[in-house]
Formats: sequence, structure tokens, C-alpha cells
Amino acid sequence: MGSHRTVAVVADRLAWEERLLIEAAPAFGLRLDWVNDESLSLGHPDAPAVKGYDTLLIRSRSYTRGGLIATLAEAAGVPTLNTARAIHACENKAALRALLHTAGVPVPDHRLVLSRKDFDTALADLPLPLVLKPVFGGMGKRVTLIRHADTAHSVYDYIEDLAHAFEQASVVEPYLGGSSVRCLVVGRELIGAAEFESGGKDWRNNAALGNKNRAVDHDPDVLKIIDGVVDVLGPGIYGVDLFSTPDGYVVNEVNHAPGFRAVASATGADIPSAIGRHLQELLT
Repeated sequence: MGSHRTVAVVADRLAWEERLLIEAAPAFGLRLDWVNDESLSLGHPDAPAVKGYDTLLIRSRSYTRGGLIATLAEAAGVPTLNTARAIHACENKAALRALLHTAGVPVPDHRLVLSRKDFDTALADLPLPLVLKPVFGGMGKRVTLIRHADTAHSVYDYIEDLAHAFEQASVVEPYLGGSSVRCLVVGRELIGAAEFESGGKDWRNNAALGNKNRAVDHDPDVLKIIDGVVDVLGPGIYGVDLFSTPDGYVVNEVNHAPGFRAVASATGADIPSAIGRHLQELLT
């Protein structure tokens, strides 16, 4: 595979981010190859799909594949970025919040909802408006704003109709406003931070939805939270989403395979080079 250190970019497709990472790699003595996350057939320690690679860069957008692939790759002796432990934590919003809260990292008030009885309790405990979101999922999908109590149970009907308990597991939390801050972290460093705001057609401010954004300063309070997140998960590549509250920022979620086009556009940060340097340091 030549003189370059070789990295498998494990993803279901080559998006804008993966293409830039592959283009930037040679400047850091790296060669990045795309490996489709649907074609790995891992399980045996000598799995041929990952044999010969120095590390796997897990960019799988699936909320089931990433952690499983990383776990089996590590068992086959191939290190992964992010680690299997970090990916598994990020894939599960409820588990991640428990880990962060235990470590003293602020997270939103929330309730785990596994049944309609749980949902009734959450409605009684928390003030409207509320946000109902899947425990496993990302990119703003199936995240629902509940403004009125008389429609809440009609909304929950759709959750009950989902076929699997995996899909039904949900989190209910107070609605914390129309903007959030996405922090792109590489290693332990905050590379860029941008505020995302709903563009008016959709109340959600998720970066994947292409809503309005602007660069924000690296606030000391934000840097402290980022340090806390990395202390829990270990150094890696993360998209840390924050909400602002009267008591300060709270961590809404951490994305283990973050898209970074919007943060790069808002801040001008050279994120592919930051990731290339981090990979170079890990493989030296």
C-alpha cells in the first residue's frame, strides 16, 4: 500500500466531508481509502476487509453500525477513531447523558420514555413545550416539538406504532429555544464553533438541516465543557451540540461521526487538515 500510512474511511457513502478528508490526507503522509460499512463482514480476527490498514476512521452514519464495526475491528487488532467505547456512548443519548452527568458535565433535564406510562409521567414532571426525540438517531430525524398537552398523546401514538423497542425508546426534554451551538472537536481541541438557528420553515436547528449559522467565539465556559466531554469519551473527533440556558450551556448530544461542512463554512476552519494532523500524530 505504498509508503503512506493507510487509513480506511468506513462509511456508507462518500459525502463532502469524506472527499475532503481523502484529498487532504497525502499532505500528512496518509492514504485514505473508502470502505463501505455494508461490506466489512467482520467477526473473525483476520477479517480481510480491514487487514492491512493502520487504523479505521469510522464515519458510519448508522446508529447501529458504527459501534459494532469499531468493537469488532478493535478485537481484530485494528485501532479505530473514534474508539468503540466512545461511539457506543454517543449512539445512545440516554446513556451518554448519564455518563456526562456523573462526570459533572451539564446536560438538559430529561426523562427516558419507554412506555406511555413513562410519557404520562414526563408530561406531569416537565413544563410545555417539550421535545420528544429517539434515544438512537441523529440528523434531527423524528425529533418532535410538543407545544400543547391536548396533542401530546396523539404524537405518542406514532411512537407506539413503531415496530421495535429499539425505535420506541425516546427522551423527553424541555424545549430550550431556537438555536444551538455545534462545536467541532479534534483530539482535545475545539477547532470551530458555530451557532445554528432555525430558518423559519422548520423549528429544528440541527446543522444537518442547513439552517442559518454564524461563527461564535471560543467561550471559556464552552472550552470547559469540551474538556469535560473529552475526559469522559477520550480524545477523538466529535460534534458537541450545546444549548444555552439561564444557568449556562448544557450538552444536548455528541455526534461520533460529525458532518462539518456547516461549521467549516461559518468559521473558515480547516477541519480536514486538523483531522489529518490528528491521524498523523496517532500513527507516529
